[in-house]
Amino acid sequence: MIDRTKWFFHPILIFVFSIIALASSLTLYIYWYIEVSAGLAAIVEKSNLDAAQIFTSQTWVVILVLSILVAIILLGIFIIFAYYQKSVRLYRMQHNFINNFTHELKTPVTSLNLYLETFLQHELSREDQIKYLRFMLQDVKRLADNTNRILDLARIESKTFGGEFLEENLVAVVTKFYDKNSHLFPDCEIAIHNPSGQAFPYLINRSLFEMLVINLITNAIKYNRSDIPKIVITFRPKKRKLHISFEDSGIGIDKRDLKRIFKKFYQVGRSDNMTAKGSGIGLNLVQNIAKIHKGRVIARSKGEGHGSVFTVQLPYKKKQEA
Repeated sequence: MIDRTKWFFHPILIFVFSIIALASSLTLYIYWYIEVSAGLAAIVEKSNLDAAQIFTSQTWVVILVLSILVAIILLGIFIIFAYYQKSVRLYRMQHNFINNFTHELKTPVTSLNLYLETFLQHELSREDQIKYLRFMLQDVKRLADNTNRILDLARIESKTFGGEFLEENLVAVVTKFYDKNSHLFPDCEIAIHNPSGQAFPYLINRSLFEMLVINLITNAIKYNRSDIPKIVITFRPKKRKLHISFEDSGIGIDKRDLKRIFKKFYQVGRSDNMTAKGSGIGLNLVQNIAKIHKGRVIARSKGEGHGSVFTVQLPYKKKQEA
């Protein structure tokens, strides 16, 4: 049986009632104060008393002070309410993350268990064995990727990521990383462009920067319905910043999600009745790495079905030019 009285204790309703009660109290007090002051003034006038001895403070001063105190109380209530709403949203995102991440872990584990049982119960040809082993390796990689993201985020947030910052040419770093790991992105077209032809030396932690790159690439591939996902990485110096853009041919991002996708645990397309891809921490990880390198990441999209552009913006000064 549904308890119909629960709506009465809803936080928003209690918040509204509190504001109304406080505003009503202030209004009634001001009305009462004015009425009492008017009555005292009439008595003073009839009795020919010295008004200065009775009215030691002006009415407007009392009202002003009272209004300031009430405003401070209202501000406190608004801050508490905003903090509460933020906590509720964070709890919901964490809940969604736990549900989705549990699914991300359970699915490959179930698949691995099925393949292993098949190996135990059936005689398989070498061809079938290789086929199933490849499937199992894919599941193991999926488990490792999800686990590593959690560990990487924990290390970055606790600032225990280790390694040193060295000045390196970013174009060479990204190009070398792709050449070395192109096997991780099969059936994809990835192009790296540097129209200016310049080298861009910058102080980076190589392991962290490569983590940023691989997360942006895998994100572009994951949210893509094309038979052959296309990603274009472009280096452009603009004013006092270096822009490294990752443009994809993916499903695009709704305008409502553009400012939220970098929040921890936020998942595009996630609602109470929908499931989402990913764990909701990849882009948050990317933004944190960019901040460690004194930069930031912004996202642009013309909407669903029109692809996305993630741009890493790093401070770029003339002394860094080569």
